[in-house]
Amino acid sequence: MKRFIVTNVTAVLHDSVISDARIVVEDGVVVEIGPHRGGETTFDGNGSFCIPGLVDTHSDGFEMEHRPRPGAKLPLDFSLRSFEAKVRASGITTLFHGIGFENDGNRTVDLANSFVDVIHGYADSRTMIDHRVLYRIDARDAAGFQAVAARLDADRTIDPRPLVSFEDHTPGQGQYRDRAYFENWIMGTRNIDADTARIEVDALIAERDALLHHRAAALPWLTAKAAAAEISLMAHDPATIDDIDEALTWNATIAEFPTTVAAAQHAKRNGMRTVCGAPNVLRGGSHSGNVSAAELVSRGLCDGLSSDYLPFAMVGAIGTLVRLNACTLPEAVRLVTSGPAHTVGLSDRGRLEVGARADLAICHLMDKDPSVIGTFRSGTADLPSLAMQDA
Repeated sequence: MKRFIVTNVTAVLHDSVISDARIVVEDGVVVEIGPHRGGETTFDGNGSFCIPGLVDTHSDGFEMEHRPRPGAKLPLDFSLRSFEAKVRASGITTLFHGIGFENDGNRTVDLANSFVDVIHGYADSRTMIDHRVLYRIDARDAAGFQAVAARLDADRTIDPRPLVSFEDHTPGQGQYRDRAYFENWIMGTRNIDADTARIEVDALIAERDALLHHRAAALPWLTAKAAAAEISLMAHDPATIDDIDEALTWNATIAEFPTTVAAAQHAKRNGMRTVCGAPNVLRGGSHSGNVSAAELVSRGLCDGLSSDYLPFAMVGAIGTLVRLNACTLPEAVRLVTSGPAHTVGLSDRGRLEVGARADLAICHLMDKDPSVIGTFRSGTADLPSLAMQDA
């Protein structure tokens, strides 16, 4: 029997906090939580917090890890291990890699399939986190949709109910409903002037308008699969009540990154789960002029946070939300643990309680500079002290 004991921590439970706690894990399951009264210790938290391992439903990091600089591409298996180290250092124990199935100059459908092959190849290995896939479909890319449809049918035994995001990043809607923010973005990334940016965005909108029929062709398949519970469908960047109403006709159950209060409110009224960006919380607002995630949290309109493009933002958002009085500490922790887990149907994790899966993160939360000092995934002997328990 593998036995692992954490002491000298503040344990953050689902709706309460235990100071100077002792947490006992046996064979990957929490078997005891209570006040520390001395005795055996495997890991001394030295006064830090113990929370459930974080569940990240949307991370773009693996795609970026593969190509840290233009022209500098790394082997995919090395990239995944390298990114995994960053994720563990952020307290994340379950992560959905957002893989974009589209041909846009940086992404390709062939590369997307290679990313998924590597992730699925880790399914039976003793990795330090639980690697999963978020399949991202560009609404106007026919090749991307066809590749996802074929992939999901072929991989049904690997992932019986995959997570799928249907996305349309055409300027003038969604995240870039105000196209000026997109123009400013390409001005900064391409070092061009405002007139050139405006012309390029006009051309992009016209090009994507010519592809609008691909969006209509993809929707019947997505709608049928979501209705049959063969996929969990996300509506990405809904901006209006009409966007939510349309997503409901697709049988989408998740509103990912709602860009307005009205969209988030309508999603919640209709039983949808809402996901917001943790970097938005840290920055104090959206980088593209949309609603503040902290405001949605304070209004009870956010069910969970994801890292989006910055893994460490999730643990950092906890203290930020508490300092802003947007929610309590247990509520903030739920937004990065049990909330996301529930959103994607993972009932075996995200809670620090007896009988739960022992995914744990030991961290300093309330400082302005948070830190993670230990991350443990259930069933892995990833620490020398834990391995010694078997000796």
